[in-house]
Amino acid sequence: MKKGIHPENYRLVVFKDMSNDNMILTRSCAATKDTVVYTDGNEYPVVKLEISNTSHPFFTGKLKLVDTAGRVDKFMNKYKRHFENKK
Repeated sequence: MKKGIHPENYRLVVFKDMSNDNMILTRSCAATKDTVVYTDGNEYPVVKLEISNTSHPFFTGKLKLVDTAGRVDKFMNKYKRHFENKK
């Protein structure tokens, strides 16, 4: 690795998914102003995420169940008048 190109200020940081309150403790150099008490009782800086692997439809598998039923119904409702006029 090249010297002097990597940040030196790595510290323990909590990444918190705001949609389901899942928290991950890892080392990061992300700048934060907020703090949170983690499950171990210690206070750490927190980076707030809108979506993570615990809430993303691809990883949870909820995308296919909602999407397959919803697409056909949405299409039929959108073109209902067209099909009725054609008959």
